[in-house]
Amino acid sequence: MTLEKLQYGKVKFRPLEPEDLELLYQWENDPAIWKVSNTLVPFSRYILKQYIAESHRDIFEAKQMRLIIEDENAKVVGAIDLFDFDPMHQRAGIGILIYEQEDQGKGLAFDSLQLIIQYARNILGLHQLYANITIDNMASIHLFEKANFKLVGTKKDWIKSADGWLDERLYQTLL
Repeated sequence: MTLEKLQYGKVKFRPLEPEDLELLYQWENDPAIWKVSNTLVPFSRYILKQYIAESHRDIFEAKQMRLIIEDENAKVVGAIDLFDFDPMHQRAGIGILIYEQEDQGKGLAFDSLQLIIQYARNILGLHQLYANITIDNMASIHLFEKANFKLVGTKKDWIKSADGWLDERLYQTLL
């Protein structure tokens, strides 16, 4: 792992760039991923452009951070977020997206998770990370369990979906 370059295994993190606007627009406006991101309405390019322009703000100020995930060939494959950043209690929520199906199942999400764990521990000084995962998202459940996140609770009927109510599991790891 190289924290100076924010890379680990098959992935490298980098900050958002203005050139990422169309990718963010595609990702944020894909109803297929709205359930995992708790999104109800599409985002305009204008709003996303402002978001990118403000993304330079320090996590201690913004309470969130998004990094772009690139593979070994510098292809953008997804994004990883820290949100609900709480410096007093030294914790943050985590979200990860490997967007294209062709990029999934290659270990990119696992390497990204390992890198963000090291970043959270060694750079941000966090004590814990957590993830909220619906019970039907088996890929994420397997990913976080493989990365030693522990199931610490289940929120019953937490997410309303087109198919009815879904339980949401809370996973946590102590750093």
